[in-house]
Formats: sequence, structure tokens, C-alpha cells
Amino acid sequence: MFGECHAHVLMDGINYRQAVERHKERPEEKAVRKCLEAYREAGISFVRDGGDNCGVSLLAKKLAPEYGIDYRTPVFAIHKEGHYGSIVGKGFSNMKEYHKLVLEAAEKGADFIKIMTTGLLDFNNQGKVTGTPLDRGEVKEMVHIAHEEGFAVMSHTNGVYGIQAALEAGVDSLEHGNYMDEKCISMLADSQTIWVPTLVTVRNLKGCGRYADEILTPIIKSVEEKLRLAFQKKAQAALGSDAGAYMVPHGRGILEEYESFCRILGEDPSVDSWLRQGEKAIRDRFRHLQS
Repeated sequence: MFGECHAHVLMDGINYRQAVERHKERPEEKAVRKCLEAYREAGISFVRDGGDNCGVSLLAKKLAPEYGIDYRTPVFAIHKEGHYGSIVGKGFSNMKEYHKLVLEAAEKGADFIKIMTTGLLDFNNQGKVTGTPLDRGEVKEMVHIAHEEGFAVMSHTNGVYGIQAALEAGVDSLEHGNYMDEKCISMLADSQTIWVPTLVTVRNLKGCGRYADEILTPIIKSVEEKLRLAFQKKAQAALGSDAGAYMVPHGRGILEEYESFCRILGEDPSVDSWLRQGEKAIRDRFRHLQS
């Protein structure tokens, strides 16, 4: 079975606010063990978390060996104040503060650094992303600092400007990557960046009533088109479901992500080989070089 390259043990796939409240005072071990058991039952032995600001993923990393799981975490994600990201991490106002957060993550046992460079999909404005993306110069410096400290960089990024800025900066993995254009795919193919598209975060919303299907369908079709192109151009990609997000359960989420890839690209050994190469790159790279 493939590993889960993007999860949030903080979240439960049902109610984000209730999940956060559960861990507010301190990480609830029972809930963390339930997630780890779901992965073990699904035959998943590798999980890369996207971080949180409650210490939940750090507890998961500590407990994971009991379940035969190699668990990687950035401890918390890092965002610029006034921009998206506070739900999973800590903020900075300048590069000196950012560097301090990188060192804090290192001290707490981070395996890699996660940065937030853009907002989310804006379901009320087709083709748009919430908020303002970070300046490409800022992103480049953030990646440089993390790399200098021996860390790979996981980047939450959407939209053409944000994606191009992240690729130019040399992020090690690009998470989500919605609204790419063909130039982005070409840049991705020419880079060492691994794309983790988290398809089911949108696909699983279809028919649930939270958003109209006519809003979701164009987003889904767009990503399918870009995924086919990425496969054709031999860009690197890996499976990650954003498990814990609404309608994406731990354990089952990555199985559904794989099924989505197969529906789009076909059930072919070449697809499996492509995905295993991407996952291997993540396993090899997302480990603190100084740990």
C-alpha cells in the first residue's frame, strides 16, 4: 500500500471546530491513537502530517512506532501574519521571526518545515484563491532559510502566481496546487518539486450539500486535466489526501485518493510506478538532515 503524504491528525474529517476543542488544553491521546489505528488497519505504514498548533502531530509521531508507522511532522506550519495559516501553525512578521520559528520547530523535533504561501480555494469566486499570496521574494528567502537549517520544505500553495513563486524558490513539495496553468506544469516537470494534489479534498465534497456541484465540478475537471499533463511530462507526484479535512477520513482518505488517480490516469503499472517514485522522494527528502 502507498503511504499518506499529507494528513492532519488534529482534524477528524467531520467537524474541525470540535476537533480543535478536543485538543485545546492538551493533545487527546485517545483520539490520536484512533487515527493511528485507522492507518494500521488500512495497511499504511508511512504518514506525513501537515502540522498543527496544538502539539497533536508531535504526539502522533511519538506513538506511531507502536503501530508500525513512520510518522513525519513539521510540528507546526508557518504563515505570515495577516495571511492564511493560523489554523495549523504559528505566524511571523519578518524574516528574523520566521527563522526563530524554524529553529523552534527544529528544537521540538520537526522532520521538515511547512510554509503557507497562499490561501484556500474561494468557492464563491471561481478560479480565485482567498487572501493575497506571499511575495515571491519572501517565499524564496523562507525556503532558503529552511534549507540552510537542513530541512526540506512542504508548501501549501494555490493559484498560478503562488505556484510559480514556490517552484522558483525550490520548495520540495507543493501541496494542493489548484488552478495551475500549463506553464506551471512545465516548471514542475523541470524542477525537483513533488506535487501532492490532494484530489479528494474537493472530490469528496461533491453531493454532500456544503457547496453546489456546479461550483465543484469545474475545479475537479481542471485538476484532472493538469494531472494528466503532469503525468505526461513526467513531473513528480505523490499521494496525499489531506486526511482530517472535511469528508476525508484518516486511513480511508488515501485509499480514495489512489482510486481518484486511477480513475483519471487509468489503472496501469506505470501510474503506480510514478507514484511510488514520488513517495520515495518524499520519504528520502523529508527528514531533517541534522537530526
